[in-house]
Amino acid sequence: MLDFAINYGTVVDTQHRQLIKKHVGILGGRITELSDTPLNAAREINADGLIVSPGFIDAHGHVDGQPYSGELSACQGITTTVGGNCGLSPMCLKTFFEEQEKHGFFINQAEMVGHSFSLRHAIGLTDEYAPADCTQIRRMAELADQALSQGACGVSFGLDYSPGASLDEVIALSKVGAKYNRVCSVHSRLFTEHDLYSLYELFTVAKLSGARMLLSHFVYQYCASSVNDALQIVEDAKSRGLDIMIDSGMYTSWSTYVGTATYDPQLLHDNNLHYGNMVVATGPYIGRTLDEELLLNLRKNHPDDSVIYCEGTPGDVYECLKRPYAMPSTDTGEYKKGEGHPQIAGSFPKYIKEMVLEQKLLSLEEAIFKATLLPASTFGFKDKGIVKPGMDADLVLFDPVRICDMARFPHEGLPDAKPKGIPYVFVQGRPAVDGAVFTGERSGRVIRL
Repeated sequence: MLDFAINYGTVVDTQHRQLIKKHVGILGGRITELSDTPLNAAREINADGLIVSPGFIDAHGHVDGQPYSGELSACQGITTTVGGNCGLSPMCLKTFFEEQEKHGFFINQAEMVGHSFSLRHAIGLTDEYAPADCTQIRRMAELADQALSQGACGVSFGLDYSPGASLDEVIALSKVGAKYNRVCSVHSRLFTEHDLYSLYELFTVAKLSGARMLLSHFVYQYCASSVNDALQIVEDAKSRGLDIMIDSGMYTSWSTYVGTATYDPQLLHDNNLHYGNMVVATGPYIGRTLDEELLLNLRKNHPDDSVIYCEGTPGDVYECLKRPYAMPSTDTGEYKKGEGHPQIAGSFPKYIKEMVLEQKLLSLEEAIFKATLLPASTFGFKDKGIVKPGMDADLVLFDPVRICDMARFPHEGLPDAKPKGIPYVFVQGRPAVDGAVFTGERSGRVIRL
């Protein structure tokens, strides 16, 4: 007998980008049946009026085994997350994988190996303004090769966090990613206020290394009136044969640790970033707008607190995510309850609500494809992104009318408020969300490539 039958729902066929009326059978963590007639099972779910979608794949996150981040991801329909981004990954991926496999997790996890924090620190290079020498580059390349051979899904860079990293350094590590045909994800540098030169740097890296490039949280890097120019530069590069994809969140405001180089007061001045646009997201000063005195206090005494920078317009997000080479992402991270950026709880419901229901920029089928099969194909997750027999039973069931994000910025409400309209989420055939209640099931697996 089947473990679960999901009857009477509308299934998203991501291969053909169409909606079909089918009944879905689950057994042993896999989809085993796609039927024209209702199925019998140990438990039957009436999905009448609901969309039955492949589980959402978060192309850019920082869950990295953090339980509350995993819970919030599951509750917004994410069944697989790609971690280790922005150059920050677990220091030993082999140990991380083994621990996650031993204890299980709420969702599936794939991991990049990070350059800008992790590999540089692993070889003793802790000065973010210093370039690596030839010996250090060679050692980082060896460590990256080791991580990729152990199953890491790519190499990540946070060049904004290591301003001293040289082009040679980035190319050498990207060549390691290319050797394994893995993605190189890049949080680009901030050279100027509008930051377009950094794109040309990345395309030089792609050309000289042969790597497949994923440009991280694109709107966070290239909004403030420059997103259309940035997208045109990407399309010009793609037309010349470079393999470039982008991911983007649904928000125009980004968040990072206040102690990083990004919030170096001199860099803020050089890049014309204004204190009035900065809001504290965590810690004792949550919800406060920054001034110079508070910034210096936080950098000295609370360097791991997060600060949100507000810029851009919703139109920047829409322009980006309607492109065929763009995937939605969260940039979620480790936060305590009641703290953080609303992306941690609201990203994917907001994506469906705004891009499909309100703005009508994407059909539902296209939006789901971009959140499921497109990232699965980009990273090489062969058993994800499609509802059909033989695939992993990673599914999200949602109400296509009621789906709605509830998370708000810290000065406006709760950044971790869970969404509405997502009653069921399955991870490897087990309910992570059941009747809109998080179950705590640890059925998620490590994805090793």
